[in-house]
Amino acid sequence: MAQTKYTIGLDYGSDSVRSLIVNVETGEEVASVVFEYPRWKKGLYCDPAQNQFRQHPKDYLEGLEYTIVEALKQAPAGVAENVVGISVDTTGSTPVAVDEKGIPLSLTPGFEENPNAMFVLWKDHTAVKEADEINELARKWEIDFTKFEGGVYSSEWFWAKLLHVSRVDAAVYRAANSWVEHCDWIPAVLVGNTRPKTLKRSRCAAGHKAMWHEAFDGLPSEEFLTALDPLLGGLRERLYKETFTCDVAVGKLSQEWADKLGLSTNVVVGVGAFDAHLGALGAEIEPYHLSKVMGTSTCDMLVAPMEEVGDKLVAGICGQVDGSITPGMLGMEAGQSAFGDIYAWFKRLLLWPAEQILAKSELVSEEQRKALIEEMADNMIAELSKEAEKIGIGESGVLAIDWMNGRRTPDANQNLKGAIAGLSLGTDAPRIFRALVEATAFGSKAIVDRFRSEGVRIDGVIALGGVAKKSKLVMQIVCDVLNMPIKVARSEQACALGSAMAAAVVAGVYATTNEAQKKMGGGFETEYHPIPENVAKYQKIYEEYLALGGFIEEELTVK
Repeated sequence: MAQTKYTIGLDYGSDSVRSLIVNVETGEEVASVVFEYPRWKKGLYCDPAQNQFRQHPKDYLEGLEYTIVEALKQAPAGVAENVVGISVDTTGSTPVAVDEKGIPLSLTPGFEENPNAMFVLWKDHTAVKEADEINELARKWEIDFTKFEGGVYSSEWFWAKLLHVSRVDAAVYRAANSWVEHCDWIPAVLVGNTRPKTLKRSRCAAGHKAMWHEAFDGLPSEEFLTALDPLLGGLRERLYKETFTCDVAVGKLSQEWADKLGLSTNVVVGVGAFDAHLGALGAEIEPYHLSKVMGTSTCDMLVAPMEEVGDKLVAGICGQVDGSITPGMLGMEAGQSAFGDIYAWFKRLLLWPAEQILAKSELVSEEQRKALIEEMADNMIAELSKEAEKIGIGESGVLAIDWMNGRRTPDANQNLKGAIAGLSLGTDAPRIFRALVEATAFGSKAIVDRFRSEGVRIDGVIALGGVAKKSKLVMQIVCDVLNMPIKVARSEQACALGSAMAAAVVAGVYATTNEAQKKMGGGFETEYHPIPENVAKYQKIYEEYLALGGFIEEELTVK
């Protein structure tokens, strides 16, 4: 009798990594373990005031080993022997400088505590100046290397980040042989081949964040890069020309990692991709259905048949790449630089006085102080949501702009700032919170409107991620603002599930990702429907949002 086979989806998020073991025949999630990055949790190597967010590769490696080993312990007997594939998704663009062996510089002598030698997390915005320079040069160049990236390059992406690090840290610049994305490095580590010239690079990462395209014969030309900055001279040759989709195998698990994880060297490791893109697979994305990963930020994924999109270029999005989501289809990416992060910011703002006062109080012990702060933090968003739900649409007059972390789509601009207008002495915390929720919904609508104005239809919306699961208030407001039904994926871990689906394809269990989705998908748990009277009210406020946003952008541009 044939043994049941399993795959492992590794999902690297902003704060933690998760390993998910999935039955490839049924899609049953048999075990799942999370590891929070210990150095990141302490705030090491980050400077939020400077928008600097770096992560140490040791956090990634320790999490890789711990989560898989512990998940296998949780799984029923016999599962480890029948794991056939592993695939990886990560945040992105999250690149790192490496030596000629592909070792991140922060794992080499002299660079252990240097943030510039670590992975530059997706939300690091230290490279705003460099992104501006890339955009300025691209508009003058004979070939616009940003045209498949929506025509606007972002500080969140590959070239801007590596150029910034090269400029500010001469030691890292001299020691760096090449640069590697997080989603490329982990699979390379697992198979034992991290050399920059031979490891397999993700089509998803390269196409959406590094201006790679077949029409350019790969990456932007040497002439363009050296015109941008002579520091980039020669780097193109030390990077890559070929890229691969998530249905391609990188190789088999090395003996070293097979021993560490308790798996066989017959386990196949797949080419990596970004979390939102494989999350869209896990949420059973289909053509012209917008898959919204709703967490700290949002990533909005759309797929369409290549022959139907043709030569259409969609302006202001985060790229359109052949096979970046579903192999064989055009993958289009958009998103918001902050979503749940905005709610978290407001929570921290409200907690600050209590934290300061309790820290100085002699009426409570240190243990009691921590317990009180933790209780307030755990319950604050729920209480704000409960009160905000009672407030009528437009009743408060408060209007917010959701650019607290800049704007990703449409038209990336990390120089932009958020705003809250219409405040009065009668404005309270729930009213401001509701305005922030509405602002994030309006930001989602701006993305949908951009796709439609560019001639790409959207037939439905699929939601996944923490916010989609936890907040009925947010989901109903987004639904009303978009005036479209929203289906919420049942899986709690759609990104890891998408990775497990990709692993089933690279291991040869299924021929295509579509087949894997049908067999392993978990379906949908909830569907939100727009309330007609709310739709009309929000349309008016949305127009005010656009007007206020336009004013802010114009003022910042003038300055």
